Amino acid sequence: MANVEKEPGPQGNSPAPSEEVPVEKKKREYKEMDHGGHAATTAHVDMNTIELKAEDLYDKEKVDLETIVIDDVFKLLQCDDNGLTNEEAARRLELFGPNKLEVDEPNPFLQFLSFMWNPLSWVMEAAALVAIALSNGEHRPPDWPDFVGIVLLLFANSAIGFYEENNAGNAVKALMDSLAPKAKVKRGGTWSEIESSILVPGDMVSFKIGDIVPADCRLTEAINVSIDQAALTGESLPQSKKTGDQCFSGSTCKQGEAEGVVISTGRNTFFGRAASLVGQDDDTTGHLQKILAQIGSFCLVTIGTFVIAEIFCLYAGFRFKYRRGLDNILVLLIGGIPIAMPTVLSVTLAVGAQQLAKYKAIVTRITAIEELAGVTILCSDKTGTLTTNKLTIDRSTIKTYGPFSADDVILLAAYASRTENQDAIDASVVGALGDVGRARAGIKLLDFKPFNPVDKRTEITYREEATGKLKRVTKGMTGIIIELCTRNKTDDIENRLEADVEEFAARGLRALAVAFEELDSEDHEAEGNGFELIGLLSIYDPPRDDTKQTIDDAVALGVRVKMVTGDQLAIAKETGRRLGLGDHMYPAKVLKDGPPPGGKHASLDAMILDADGFAGVFPEHKYEIVKRLQGLGHLCAMTGDGANDAPALSRANVGIAVEGATDAARGAADIVLTEPGLSTIVHAIRQSRIIFQRMRNYSIYACSVTIRIVVCFAILSFTYKFDFPPFMVLIIALLNDGTIMTLSVDRVLPSSTPDSWDLMEIFAYALAYGLYLTGSTIALIVIIKETDFFQRKFGVSLDSYPVQANDPGLHMIAYLQVAIISQALIFVTRSHGFFFMERPSTALLLAFCLAQLVSSIIAAYGNWGFTQMKAISGGWIGIVWVWNIVWFFPLDWVKFAMKATIIKSLRKRRERELAEAAAAAGGVPITRTQSRAASIHESLYSNRVSFIKRAARKVGFGQKVSVKPEELQRFSSIQAARAGATLARNPSRTA
Repeated sequence: MANVEKEPGPQGNSPAPSEEVPVEKKKREYKEMDHGGHAATTAHVDMNTIELKAEDLYDKEKVDLETIVIDDVFKLLQCDDNGLTNEEAARRLELFGPNKLEVDEPNPFLQFLSFMWNPLSWVMEAAALVAIALSNGEHRPPDWPDFVGIVLLLFANSAIGFYEENNAGNAVKALMDSLAPKAKVKRGGTWSEIESSILVPGDMVSFKIGDIVPADCRLTEAINVSIDQAALTGESLPQSKKTGDQCFSGSTCKQGEAEGVVISTGRNTFFGRAASLVGQDDDTTGHLQKILAQIGSFCLVTIGTFVIAEIFCLYAGFRFKYRRGLDNILVLLIGGIPIAMPTVLSVTLAVGAQQLAKYKAIVTRITAIEELAGVTILCSDKTGTLTTNKLTIDRSTIKTYGPFSADDVILLAAYASRTENQDAIDASVVGALGDVGRARAGIKLLDFKPFNPVDKRTEITYREEATGKLKRVTKGMTGIIIELCTRNKTDDIENRLEADVEEFAARGLRALAVAFEELDSEDHEAEGNGFELIGLLSIYDPPRDDTKQTIDDAVALGVRVKMVTGDQLAIAKETGRRLGLGDHMYPAKVLKDGPPPGGKHASLDAMILDADGFAGVFPEHKYEIVKRLQGLGHLCAMTGDGANDAPALSRANVGIAVEGATDAARGAADIVLTEPGLSTIVHAIRQSRIIFQRMRNYSIYACSVTIRIVVCFAILSFTYKFDFPPFMVLIIALLNDGTIMTLSVDRVLPSSTPDSWDLMEIFAYALAYGLYLTGSTIALIVIIKETDFFQRKFGVSLDSYPVQANDPGLHMIAYLQVAIISQALIFVTRSHGFFFMERPSTALLLAFCLAQLVSSIIAAYGNWGFTQMKAISGGWIGIVWVWNIVWFFPLDWVKFAMKATIIKSLRKRRERELAEAAAAAGGVPITRTQSRAASIHESLYSNRVSFIKRAARKVGFGQKVSVKPEELQRFSSIQAARAGATLARNPSRTA
């Protein structure tokens, strides 16, 4: 892959700038198309002159572990090429652990209890204790009805949340299978197939084309081996491997056969080390938990304020007895706490996760759905994500240098390609024919020379069946091929070729030269009449068919897409141009060096925000890019498929593992796609915004009901010494919860821009709605108590006259009025315009009707002595219904008035603050998101971050790991040394 860089590769011998260049014609150098082979070096450590002890393995003065020969690996791991015995393998399995990433399964019981472990639930639990422990006295028994009701409400909410989360989580487990379930291993001199999870360091393994390397190993035999490490390093092309080279767990054998000795397994592999970055800087409190904490704090502060006010007013002012005042306080605690909030949000997310599964997107962290709705930037890996990770001939750029057409060049190049056991380049050339059979149609193969790292070309000699002539075709590196072309090698041809190769390199296309000659002799081994350069093919990794549309759709949704790839800059720019993504991209080194002096970017943050992408990045670079974008207030999504993407997937607000991703990527990701392509992401964004709207609607509703209950009954107790029964507040809460659960499937419209939690808007709406509904109840009670209007007009009556504040019938009227209009509020909060313009789901409508029927039946027949309530006549029920309808319709105008005044003012102030913050940051636009917001209670919600722990949370060595290609050898040596150190501390029992 040295064809893109202008400097010579490791095999180049260009003189230094200070050396004198000969006058004679300089040999031309081209940006070549290599099949991935490169020379690796190993340092020979003299094991006879150094005593290796466990404590010496990291002492570089004694031994350099960055390069270590294969014989020393055998000595360190105390094994030989016959493999381990079964007994020794079992012993090492105990030492090193299984060869797989660890999965931290949640405890179901603790998962269930976690729904009752948050400040909102704590208040309800405290209320239950108050009802059973503190309600004794005054010759009255403990308040068992309230205690039982509160406990049942808590358990019902937890059971619903637990059930829905488990349903959503079960789909994930099927995806968390090991990378290579089976491995061919040699133990006791005999080859057999075993579960790859029980491989240990020192095992001898073998693999062939199509196999996944089951563990990190050093090759002891290699026959034309080519390994695809794209999932680990991001490189597009497979890498040639020879004896002594290292292969890594999770990479795929694309060509040849190999045997090797396992040097590390499981969490100690390169795969595991890359995954060790996962979650290092993870915030244990998720975004939704922070929002939930702040909404909960708002409700708790509201309740606490009025509870304190009641304590002073009722006890100090009115001289209430202990038990009477306690009942009033219980009303505020039970009625004001939105106890169902964690459950409703969890059920909404869990149902959303199941809906996303229909689009082949499996959610592994349920709160990621809410964060996806607010994503403003999508950082996407290129290889295998935006592109197919399958090399392709670009027909539109084929260059010809003779009488042959572009189709002729492809056909002849296909002749010079393998049709079986192909490498990536041969497969791309043959695939360009459309019909693979044409690669051998009409010719008789006489001789074929496959690609090798020395000749750097392939060659075929064949007889053309139609004419009987012997012909020869070769394809390969440009510099090698042009030297063979004695028939048309002229200055003009060389100049054209060099210019074409330069053009390809600038566009990120790899060049593959094709030459042709005829043989005059009937001997297929004889020399021909001289090769003639006939064409130059360009090879690239093409974008997926749906990628461009996906990017356009994402941009239309207000999500900006940035390419973050480990491939070369020219390749990244060309891919960006083809996708309409833009080619304003930078090499990864700018992340360390910063923007150039005098450039248009004043800071690195400004450059990162402005760029269309970055090339040549490694895991730490991807991680840094996402972290800096988050520091600017953006919610970031990151797509990827390899272990090298895992750290950034974990750091991102929403990590998305695409189809075919490695186990490390899946473990780090929040959403796993199970179908090729990125179109699913757009569906997921839209669906997540629908889910977000449902949660926002409920949040406004919950805060409104808190204010409505707390302020209403506190004012009634202050003015009329109104003693509303706590048990009836429980009934209201239970009916509300049953109705509100259906919001998880409500019909709502997704927003066209990223969503964000503006809590000031939510609290402003809640205050307006809550105070308005408070007025509706107080006005009704005042009219009934202070006048005889309803008695005169409708012929209804209550037990007391004039009506007393604590008349049991008045309590029932208050219950029915509060129950009906409180639930009706949801139809206003869920709509953007008039409530009747946006049809609710059938489930919500039926649940509302059922709840109102139950409330009306209770009002008509609920003669429950222990509640201090008494059934009321049908006339009073009708009055309450009409009263609520009259008060309900103006609620839409309250909403419109708030939008035109308070909400508009809040948004202008926020825009002004953002502009000032951007000016202070040197002109870098700042996006305000609540992911950066702090809440003193947010840590109390941290246990609800996720319902399934990420698969790779405990892997790795606990420190950051660089994964630059030049350090692969060093990693391999360190892993072998670590295994050796463990064995040195635990010598074989048979030794």
